[in-house]
Amino acid sequence: MTTGRDGLEYVRSSSCGTGACVEVAQRRDGSIAVRDSKNPSQPELVYTREEWVAFIRGAKSGEFDFGTSIGAGLDSATVRFAR
Repeated sequence: MTTGRDGLEYVRSSSCGTGACVEVAQRRDGSIAVRDSKNPSQPELVYTREEWVAFIRGAKSGEFDFGTSIGAGLDSATVRFAR
């Protein structure tokens, strides 16, 4: 967990071993801030709680499982979201 310049507590996946990951934080108004851990000083993307929940549900249900067509050399375990 890291604290951003905005005072928010950002977390990243425990699967992130490179430091080049997405970090998320819940804002005081309930919205979700998403930032690039390589560039934490850049503006974050902000989503409503409803948007974030819809994204997470889609990821868990396999909506974004593109198989290995995303990139050469990635196996399906790397590309697929855990369910």
